[in-house]
Amino acid sequence: MSPRNKKLVGLFILLPALLAYILLAIVIADYVPDFWLIELAYFIVAGVLWAFPMKALIDWMSRDPSQNGS
Repeated sequence: MSPRNKKLVGLFILLPALLAYILLAIVIADYVPDFWLIELAYFIVAGVLWAFPMKALIDWMSRDPSQNGS
């Protein structure tokens, strides 16, 4: 797949996935106990957790096709 097509496919995966993650994090936040330390921990975890799957997708989008034959 050409780099241009990979970036287009990645964009159409990344944006809806990120939106779904944000909505899910908002719904889960309603169930977090109302104590500042627990809320702080939740928002730190929720704020960082999305980056791991997105990093894998962005790495795939930017990978040179000659590296793996992909």
